Amino acid sequence: MKLPEAKTQFINNWGAMGTQWGINRTMAQIHALLLVSNTALTQDDIMEQLNISRGNVNMNTRDLVDWGLINRVIIQGERKEHFTAEKDIWKVAAHIIRERKKRELDPMIKLLAQLENIDGDKKEKETRQFLEMIGTIKKLGQKAGKLLDVLVKAEENKFTSAVMKALK
Repeated sequence: MKLPEAKTQFINNWGAMGTQWGINRTMAQIHALLLVSNTALTQDDIMEQLNISRGNVNMNTRDLVDWGLINRVIIQGERKEHFTAEKDIWKVAAHIIRERKKRELDPMIKLLAQLENIDGDKKEKETRQFLEMIGTIKKLGQKAGKLLDVLVKAEENKFTSAVMKALK
């Protein structure tokens, strides 16, 4: 397989995987393109290489910057914005974990905490069962959140950092 074909296959598969992380296919494909590019790319470069519209590139690069997965790069003498991707895949994973937690897990835990404050007789069997289930799910979510926080902070903790290095 030649390099251009390998890059295309990687970009397409990364795009498909991205949908599993909670981002759209095009956003993941742009991220993949920037991951395998050895230079910063403009929106025009991205449009041409992925055959997508300017609006699609603009919207998705903004989202990728918000997620912390790509950066805007200023190139002296150039008027166009250029973009690069974070190349450290462990940092990429940490960004994805942090964003998914912030966008999905944290709001769910907040909702569950609100649901625990229902009106009515808390001695009724149906109410007790509901509150018990909500509490159990909330505890699981909180434990998952703590675990994700440990993973994200792995580089800061010597023990966790050593475990992560062993996994690399």
